[in-house]
Amino acid sequence: MSLKLTLDFQYTTTIEKLWSALTESGKLAKWVMSNDFKAEVGYRFQFRTEPNEWWDGIITGEVLTVEAPNELSYTWASAGEQHTVTWTLKDLGDGKVNLHLEQTGFANAQGLEGAKYGWSGWSGKLEKVLAE
Repeated sequence: MSLKLTLDFQYTTTIEKLWSALTESGKLAKWVMSNDFKAEVGYRFQFRTEPNEWWDGIITGEVLTVEAPNELSYTWASAGEQHTVTWTLKDLGDGKVNLHLEQTGFANAQGLEGAKYGWSGWSGKLEKVLAE
């Protein structure tokens, strides 16, 4: 049985600006990690950060879905597990956008909690990118 993480974040921005923060490599690097991401179905990419004693610092992925500016999904493989990350954007009006994250494929609750912690921290960095 695999576990699923779901999180929702609301931002004061436009859906187009939030979409670009999710899909442009330079912007992704400011709030997630350095990468060679391209929002093209089938494109294989890597996120990279400093390795440590438990992890090589590399996440590999492949883009699965690109439906601008509403849905993006990709695989997220690291440390022997492969997940699917899906972002769904919804314009709420009044300059607010909801960003829904669904990450599936966790083998255990510890991994799920680690991802929840990571994405929650990164969401604050994303807010700063959107304010630029």
